[in-house]
Amino acid sequence: MRQPSEITRMSSSSAQSSVSGSPSLSHPSSPYPVTDKVREAMNISLRGCEELLPQEDWLHKLARSEATGVPLRIKLGLDPTAPDIHLGHTVVLNKMRQLQDLGHTVIFLIGDFTSMIGDPSGRNTTRPPLTAEQIRANAETYYRQASLVLDPEKTEIRYNSEWSDALGARGMIQLAAKYTVARMMERNDFHDRFKAGTPISVHEFLYPLMQGYDSVALRADLELGGTDQKFNLLMGRHLQQEYGQEPQCILTMPLLEGLDGVEKMSKSKGNYIGITEPANDMFGKLMSISDTLMWKYYTLLSFRSEADIAALKAEVEAGRNPRDAKVMLAKEITARFHGAAAAEAAEQDFIHRAKGGIPDHLPEVQLAGAPMGIGALLKQAGLAPSTSEALRLIEQGGVRIDGAVVSDKALKVQAGRFVVQVGKRKFARVTLA
Repeated sequence: MRQPSEITRMSSSSAQSSVSGSPSLSHPSSPYPVTDKVREAMNISLRGCEELLPQEDWLHKLARSEATGVPLRIKLGLDPTAPDIHLGHTVVLNKMRQLQDLGHTVIFLIGDFTSMIGDPSGRNTTRPPLTAEQIRANAETYYRQASLVLDPEKTEIRYNSEWSDALGARGMIQLAAKYTVARMMERNDFHDRFKAGTPISVHEFLYPLMQGYDSVALRADLELGGTDQKFNLLMGRHLQQEYGQEPQCILTMPLLEGLDGVEKMSKSKGNYIGITEPANDMFGKLMSISDTLMWKYYTLLSFRSEADIAALKAEVEAGRNPRDAKVMLAKEITARFHGAAAAEAAEQDFIHRAKGGIPDHLPEVQLAGAPMGIGALLKQAGLAPSTSEALRLIEQGGVRIDGAVVSDKALKVQAGRFVVQVGKRKFARVTLA
């Protein structure tokens, strides 16, 4: 995976040459044979996906690649709007890795230019743009974390400022002329905001145009994204045709529900599993998902074959404890990001905690201000995000001090040294003076 500094910035002339050339539009009756290998590649492409459009074109591209030995160019663009990647983000990264293992070229596109616009997808307000410093810092983390899923040696890292900066005002106007306002307003979030009288900034119209232009500049054969990105992905097809290129196919992946099983995984909702979280926390969080949601996690996150997953599901339906399957999933994913030894240790730690045991290694917390209210103590010890959330946890019976359940929200904790537990996984040895 090439480091950001190793990417050569394109000049205006080279940016223009990247989107020119003679058309090579696919034909419905492909002259290339559909072999067993091509069919297998199609099955891998379809695994867990929401939509693959148009399937006939993708089959043609796969057959052509197999016959000619020329790998396909597969693009995934991510705006570095936050510093960390969670398992929800890896759904599309996993699909990229599967296609990468088939021998195709995967392009991990960092939207350093589009981040300054702000993606309006799914928004009912204008998204605040990021500063150049925020984008640079987040991109470094994205680069490092994405390499935990993708093969670094076979991944092309690009930044869309390479060609977007080179467009200039004239090029931006020419690009904007290739799409109508009426078509842009068909987009659900724009339509709903306009109907509700919610402001829409003119620069927001540029986002799907610039994302689509990325596909032109990269000559993408396939672009991946979440279901909320469908409009932007289709924009790429449209603009490639406008520039005389073979239009890309699009593959959308479902949004992964978080730990609550309801909302999509999101850091802001607190229902996420970060890929750099400690192994014990990752394992424990995966064990907390529902037995039903577990199978969706298997489909979208596991590298086991579909046949293996189907066999395992049949065993559970026949009476095998679903906990066994969940342990396998938690160990596989934890091992992917932390190694097999750490995954094994995380399983043993989970078993120990499930039996009421206290972990061998606890974070040490020093606090001053005794006597201290239990809510404030939990917040200051980092065991609850806020005092109100701490009190809610007490109401649910989820707080223990030295093994005893805390039921009094007005409790004043005296000076001393004790083990505080919140839920099944959060522990700290607190010294209060």
